[in-house]
Amino acid sequence: MTNTDWPLWEVFVRSRRGLSHTHAGSLHAPDAELALRNARDLYTRRGEGVSIWVVPSSVITASSPDEKDPFFEPSADKPYRHPTFYEIPEGVKHL
Repeated sequence: MTNTDWPLWEVFVRSRRGLSHTHAGSLHAPDAELALRNARDLYTRRGEGVSIWVVPSSVITASSPDEKDPFFEPSADKPYRHPTFYEIPEGVKHL
C-alpha cells in the first residue's frame, strides 16, 4: 500500500482547558495506530492536547445543510426538552 492509497482520518483533539474534542484536521495514515501518532505530531506539537480521537473519514455520516429545516423540525414539537417547561424549586441553586 502506497501513501496515496492510505485512508483519510479525521482528527479530534481535546485541549487541556477544554471539555470536549474539537475537529483539528485530517491526515492520511495506513492504520489507526499510525494515525494517532501522526495526529499527535501534527496537532499537539506544543503539548496543548490531553486526548486525541482519529476516525476514518469513510465511516462518518453527516446531515445535509440543505435539509436542515425538515431534519431538525421534529425537535421543535417537544417542549419538555426546554428548561422553561419545568418549575425549579426555590432551594435549588446553580441549575
